[in-house]
Amino acid sequence: MANRNRDALVVSLVAVLLGFLTGSVIILLTGKNPIAMFSAMIQGASGVIIKTGKFNPRYIGEFVIQALPIILTGLSVGFAFRTGLFNIGAEGQFVVGSLAAAIVALGVKAPPGIHVVLVLLGAMVAGGFWGAIPGYLKAKFNVHEVVVTIMLNYVAFFVNNWAILDVFHSADRVKTAEFPVTALLKDPMLSQLTRGSRLNWGFVPVIIALIVYWFVIEKTTFGYSLRAVGFNKDAARYAGMKVNRNVVLSMTMAGAFAGLAGAIITVGTFNFGRALPMAEGYGFDGIAVALVGGNVAPGIFLSGLLFGMLKAAQPLMQSQGIPKEIAGIIQASIVMFVAMKHGITYILERMRTRKEPPKEAEA
Repeated sequence: MANRNRDALVVSLVAVLLGFLTGSVIILLTGKNPIAMFSAMIQGASGVIIKTGKFNPRYIGEFVIQALPIILTGLSVGFAFRTGLFNIGAEGQFVVGSLAAAIVALGVKAPPGIHVVLVLLGAMVAGGFWGAIPGYLKAKFNVHEVVVTIMLNYVAFFVNNWAILDVFHSADRVKTAEFPVTALLKDPMLSQLTRGSRLNWGFVPVIIALIVYWFVIEKTTFGYSLRAVGFNKDAARYAGMKVNRNVVLSMTMAGAFAGLAGAIITVGTFNFGRALPMAEGYGFDGIAVALVGGNVAPGIFLSGLLFGMLKAAQPLMQSQGIPKEIAGIIQASIVMFVAMKHGITYILERMRTRKEPPKEAEA
């Protein structure tokens, strides 16, 4: 097990390095300097402006809010992966969670501290319900979850826009009325500390979600049964585990993580519900985060920070004459190299074998 975890870590690191190498080569081919790209990334993640040496905490605040939702959608995809399921529906679960957050924020009156908790719980329940639908169809009728989740992504998208425009009667055909302060994760103190960034208390539920994910998967009998189903459903069923129940519960919990991500965007970064012109891609980013992070909580956290850094660095890259699409190319390259993990593992094994001293022939 230790060797397997070490190899998974090495594969992820090699994939990240190769992804950045690919991005650097493309920048060179366009006649730009890759150093400018790395300078933008360092500035976006640390707040340190390389040219002047000055520190601006606003960049850190923006970096954090870029990372928060994709960490949660990474947990969503990763949780399903651990049960042998492929949750392509994190995007739809994210959207449904965002809509539920808007409904609770505008439709429920509660005192400060309680209202925002109700918003987050409502989003998790909605996302969990949206995830339970493909889970139930998979368990009851063996309908492939990939097909169902892709279809539900479109349903969630159009239901959200219909609700925002026609149920909430959006005046500008873009967003709802603003939420009451009691429903928000925003805090003027955090904004002031980071020189006007959009940093909010959303990082608290994200940290709790990471701990819950790790504890459930790694430290409980329920998590063990989920992993057993992921490894071999037939063996798990033979051992007396409730495979169908675990499939439904896994997709429900996966949906809850994605729904929470929708709430954090809605009542953290924004303070109103939104009609979406297109899918924002948080759920699909979560697939990349889960793959690179090896579907374990620490790995998903670190890979979420990595992809959050790439997103935060995009405007800084543009200001230095580097197309922001380079960040997307790097992200796609990293995922591609992670998908080639068997080839990378084979190369590492060959290198390891060559380093081992030859065994002495028996007398």
